[in-house]
Amino acid sequence: MTTVHALAGAVARRTFLKNSALAGMAAALPAINFAQTAERQFNPRPGLWRTFEVTTRVDIAQPQGVTRVWLPLPSVNSDWQKSLESSFSSNGKTELTSDDRYGARMLYAEFAADEARPYVELTSRIQTQNRAQNWAQAPVAAEDAATLKYWMQPTSLLPTDGIVRTTAQEAIRGASTDAEKAQKLFDWIVANTFREPKVRGCGEGDIKTMLETGNLGGKCADLNSLFVGLCRSVGLPARDVYGIRLAPSAFGYKELGGNSASLKGAQHCRAEVYLKGYGWVGMDPADVAKVMRMETPEWIKTPKNTIVAPVNKALFGGWEGNWMAYNSAHDVALPHTAGARLGFLMYPTAENADGRLDSYAPDDFKYQISAKEIKV
Repeated sequence: MTTVHALAGAVARRTFLKNSALAGMAAALPAINFAQTAERQFNPRPGLWRTFEVTTRVDIAQPQGVTRVWLPLPSVNSDWQKSLESSFSSNGKTELTSDDRYGARMLYAEFAADEARPYVELTSRIQTQNRAQNWAQAPVAAEDAATLKYWMQPTSLLPTDGIVRTTAQEAIRGASTDAEKAQKLFDWIVANTFREPKVRGCGEGDIKTMLETGNLGGKCADLNSLFVGLCRSVGLPARDVYGIRLAPSAFGYKELGGNSASLKGAQHCRAEVYLKGYGWVGMDPADVAKVMRMETPEWIKTPKNTIVAPVNKALFGGWEGNWMAYNSAHDVALPHTAGARLGFLMYPTAENADGRLDSYAPDDFKYQISAKEIKV
């Protein structure tokens, strides 16, 4: 279907250009094609740390019985992020806690059934910087073997056998080094999947179903999770990193940034893969797909396009530091609930007597997230 649409689009464009020229409208052609041909830059380089305060506020508009709320806290400390202090206020009972497997930190708030206007507000301060892999660096010390094994195990949404493994094995054919395998898998995601705007939230990340049905459209939690699952299935330790965009992109890409005043829908997960000699390396093929589909009015079909190419290159090995990571947790068992595990913890989550509220509907759920950059 994609090929048919691409062919039809190409024919339509050629017909339009031909008719426009015949009509004497050639002067308008550069403006029509500018978005597709203009030279873009996307080259995040580390070195400048930025400090942000990120505030999440939840107001339960129509409480039903006892209400419980879980808010993710930034839990990552690394070469590219420092998770600093957090503060909070609420008219309920609060507790700083974490999941029992990955150590994903969260704020838990519980409200009595007679509390008419439950609210909780959380502010976290973090520092972040751009990330870019130096492929000419001297080899780094190897990670602990138990840690690497931990990041190769399957999860409920990331199986590493069956169709996942056979797909990965086919994709990496001819590769010998870890870096070559990761590049082939990254390229496979960019070539075979696509951004589907109709998917709710960031998607669910059910990679086996994606492959079995052949429906390879999705968002970051689908496409980057598929990359992570494919990597794990062929012996490359990998993990999703769940977070949120905090500020506009410094490189002018509207789809690669967030509106700091209102980060509604700005949640975004990235990925990391462990490569021998290089350590943990940042990856984000889902954002390449997003730029291809969303950056311009016309769906760009090739990563060689002048708008996509800089992003495709930079996001194999890095990302821009206008984003905050929460955690890398899967199959999250929320404390103080008998409800189902979450595939990941990237959104405010709540439940009441009627069950879980819809985290993908912030207007119904009544939560707001904003960020403020602090000059230090």
